[in-house]
Formats: sequence, structure tokens, C-alpha cells
Amino acid sequence: MQTVAQLMDLSGRKALITGGAGHIGLAAAETLLELGARVAVLDLDRQACEKRVEELSRFKSSRAVAIPCNLTDEASTRGAVRDCVERLKGLDILIHCAAYVGTTEVPGWAVPFEEQAVSAWDAALRVNLTSAFILVQEAREALSASGHGSVIVLASIYGSVGPDMRLYEGTPMQNPVGYAASKGGLIQLTRHLATLLAPQVRVNAISPGGVWRNQPEAFHARYCARTPLKRMAKEVDLKGAVAYLASDLSSYVTGHNLTVDGGWTAW
Repeated sequence: MQTVAQLMDLSGRKALITGGAGHIGLAAAETLLELGARVAVLDLDRQACEKRVEELSRFKSSRAVAIPCNLTDEASTRGAVRDCVERLKGLDILIHCAAYVGTTEVPGWAVPFEEQAVSAWDAALRVNLTSAFILVQEAREALSASGHGSVIVLASIYGSVGPDMRLYEGTPMQNPVGYAASKGGLIQLTRHLATLLAPQVRVNAISPGGVWRNQPEAFHARYCARTPLKRMAKEVDLKGAVAYLASDLSSYVTGHNLTVDGGWTAW
């Protein structure tokens, strides 16, 4: 029987992380590098990608590469996957973190419901959901050939439950409907792809709760009071979930939505 250390060892495995220049992308990249994998950091901003790779150089600079990509463009997205597979000489792990979130500055997005625009909705679904479909479709052959294929999509508690809008009262914060719709779509995409790509590739989701990012104190206090563990998440709280689903620790787990929310959805 393999040891836990052997099961979590990612030495020699190759991973692509979308939204790799972001907060959760950093946590995912650090996790995989710590466990021995090589990582391709994909993000819209070339400079942000290259800066993130530089930051990750403490794990061995040759094991992280930058792949700038506009996920709203199908050709660019497919080309990025092919570039990744060529540069890493294969692909074992695909993690989709890129997303429009509540703080994304796009007209008609993080505004009251009656002001939310179809253009913002369309753009968000393109990045949050449609690009995941394109990425997995393009990466399927390489993931299937790896022998350890694992896809992880970052969903959200708001893909499973509705928001308590009382938390936002008196703050400039909003919870766009398109965010919830796209994250709910990712959870169902996970289930569908898990059955479609089995047994060669496992597909799972991680649904974080609210992550601390210097939100207004009124919101922060209400959120913590509403959460059984009495705090918001930190990026490091997601490392264990990433390590589990990316590695052979979860070799018999697919189609699962792992909720990391401090108990938010427990009541």
C-alpha cells in the first residue's frame, strides 16, 4: 500500500493554471510546485504572468512558465493549451481559477441588479464557464494520455446557494447574478465531464466561501457572524483542497464539489 507522502507526490507532473496571476491562482501554483509539479501560469496580462513566474522562482525557476492568454477568444484559448502541452511536454493537471468576481471592474457588472448589463453577463460567462469547456476539450487528449489526468474548476458557494444580501447593506459591494449563474454552471459542467471523461480523467470542483480581501468592516463582521468557523477564508485554506484533488490522494474521487467555506452552507 502506498504511503500518504507517495500519493500526494506530484514529481514530474505538469499543470496549467488559468487565472494563475490571481490570489487563488497563486495558492494553487505554490501547492503544485511544493509537491514537485511543473506549472504553466496562464492569465490575461503578460506582465502579470511573467511577474508571477518570477515570484515562483523560489521553487525552481525552470519549473514555472508564463502563458498569456485572452480566455474570451476561443483560438487564443486553444492555442494556449497547445503551447502549454508543447512547453511542458504533456499535461496532467488543469486548474481553472480565472473568473469575473465581485470586484471585477466592468460596466454593468458589480452594480445593483436592475443595472446589471447583458454585455457584462455575457463576458463573465465567457470567462468563468465557456472557457472551462474550451480548455478541457482542447486538453482532453493530453490529460487522457497522462495516466493521472485531473481537472479542477474553482466554483463558489454561490453556485449552490443564494446570497444573503443583508450582508452587503451599507457597503459598495455587490453580488452579480452572472457570477452565481456561471459558478452553478461550472458545478454541473464538473458532473457532466466527470462521467464523460472517465476513467482516464477525473474532474472535480472546489467551492470556496468568502475570501478575506480587505472588505468593508460591516460586511466582514456580518460574514464572520454568519459562518460557523467565525472567519472568512484565506488563500492558504484552499491549498489542502488543491493538493487533494490534484494528486493521487483523490484517485477514486470524480464529479465531486469540495466545499471550503468554514461551514457557511451547513446551515
